Amino acid sequence: MPDSFKMTNLPFSLLDEKEQALLKSSLDIAYYQKGEVILAANTEPEGVYVIFKGKVGESEATENEEDIADHVFVHYTNEDYFGAWSAIRGKAIHNFIAEEETICHLLPTKALLDLMATNGTFADYFQQNLSAKTEIVQQQSKDQDMAEFMLAKVSDGLVRDPLVINEGTSIKDATLMMRREKADCILVKRGNRFGMVTGTDLLDAVIVNGLSLDSDLAEIASYRLITVKPDDYLFNALIIMTQQHIERVVVMRDAEMTGIVELTDVLSYFSSHSHVIGLKIERAQTIEDLKEAEQGLEDLIRALVSNGVKTRFVMDLLAAMNGRIIAKLFNIIIPSDMQPHVCLLVMGSEGRGEQIMKTDQDNAIVYRDGLVWPGMQETLNKFSQTLIEFGFPPCPGNIMVSNPNWVKSLGEWTKMLSDWAASCEGDAQMNLAIAVDAKPVAGNPAIFKAARNWFNRHLRNNDVFFSHFAKASLEFDTPLTFFGNLKDKGELDIKKGGIFPIVHGVRTIALEKRIKATNTFERIEVLVADGELKEKHGKEMTEALSLFISLRLRQQVKRIECSEDGLDSTPNIIELSSLDKLERDLLRDALHIVKGFKKHLELRYHLGG
Repeated sequence: MPDSFKMTNLPFSLLDEKEQALLKSSLDIAYYQKGEVILAANTEPEGVYVIFKGKVGESEATENEEDIADHVFVHYTNEDYFGAWSAIRGKAIHNFIAEEETICHLLPTKALLDLMATNGTFADYFQQNLSAKTEIVQQQSKDQDMAEFMLAKVSDGLVRDPLVINEGTSIKDATLMMRREKADCILVKRGNRFGMVTGTDLLDAVIVNGLSLDSDLAEIASYRLITVKPDDYLFNALIIMTQQHIERVVVMRDAEMTGIVELTDVLSYFSSHSHVIGLKIERAQTIEDLKEAEQGLEDLIRALVSNGVKTRFVMDLLAAMNGRIIAKLFNIIIPSDMQPHVCLLVMGSEGRGEQIMKTDQDNAIVYRDGLVWPGMQETLNKFSQTLIEFGFPPCPGNIMVSNPNWVKSLGEWTKMLSDWAASCEGDAQMNLAIAVDAKPVAGNPAIFKAARNWFNRHLRNNDVFFSHFAKASLEFDTPLTFFGNLKDKGELDIKKGGIFPIVHGVRTIALEKRIKATNTFERIEVLVADGELKEKHGKEMTEALSLFISLRLRQQVKRIECSEDGLDSTPNIIELSSLDKLERDLLRDALHIVKGFKKHLELRYHLGG
């Protein structure tokens, strides 16, 4: 039976070959009938149980055996383990009962402690510390990020069209052509051969060797070209360039040249083709061009998520991509003579750069006082409708530039913020929370900065406002039981239970301290640097928020792939049954961090009672 034990699962994959041999030699096997108590509360455990087959429920200790089923707060199934903390502490605090016929591998307590003594990482994994566990998991999965990149072909990547001239072209004319085409190399055709000239070659020819600008470019070209085939792996092209100390290779299909691959493009090339999408966005000249470029974003997200890329990276990348799309659309639709007089803002999760899947659009326009723009609202209606056609759903609260209430002059905008701050109740508080996360993405950002700076001065030393504003962070209960375990058996709303308390609490402190960053992770970094949060607490909150967003994103992608309309009707729901033991442990630890942060907010803003 030890051969059936999977060493590839965490935390056992952290053991080296000798330690794994010790583990296997120590394993025992145990069989339990349905309803049999495997480990009872207040008893000394035999060790760690790893389920080979079956299902086990963990429940709170209760005197009435009939109530046990109502107190089960977590289930363990195949390959899950339980009892480790009980073994380390020497006593179980919960009951573990077989809910069907169950077979377990049993690792005796002595063997567990011996392995923890010889392997620090293995021991660290059993700490009730989210940062430690997350760090170990990330270390284990770091190689996954390169998986799709390693399999990408040259033809899948960014093959540039070559800039080709004929023999007899002067150095001056070739240089002007390269400048006009924004190319850093050029190919010279000499008979049936091609030679390459780079920007460095031009400098050497003219400055070092003193050649005339009228000299034939063909005379300085290098004809020993390093080539690859379209079906070669892109990673092999990178290896060739590294070995040959060159920055580009020529792509040849049989005897025909098809293009050039640049080292900078290979290094920038992500498995999801994000660099290609970015270039398409920049080159778009029409709405149709931009829409075509935007269509690759959904595949981009799925590729990044499926390959284990860190959620923080995915967020930053997608925020940049969406920002560029919206800014480009602004430049296409908004008349060029009006653009210096208006500022387009994205707000809410878009403004924070924390929206990955397109849930809705929150945007506004602030324009220069006294601006006369006939047809303004008609143009902005077209802008909102085009974003909807691009896949940005309309905001349920109608917080869009198609709504005149979110199109204001500078003076009207600051007055609106002031009125919301004075009320700070219901819709006013929600609108203000959305607006203070605003980020300028197009137009004249100076208009927005003037409004932001005025509002920050307006709120200075307003303790009553910040106390009211912070209170929303405590509005939703943290989904943990009295004993500190996950409260809901089936599902939980991760936005209400985990994401919102951190985002809004950090938003409140950042607003109080007049921190300009809008991204929650960046706000936490600044608050730690300024001494407003302890470094340990800042790191824990960052890990917790990353986990919440990551779990939500993975389930969003899964639901979208399974839906007929490509939409997720419950974007904030986490289905606990789809989480493995490790994910449930991490989620529980992260929710404890939320609970602690709420207590910090209660003390800071005097919200007790």
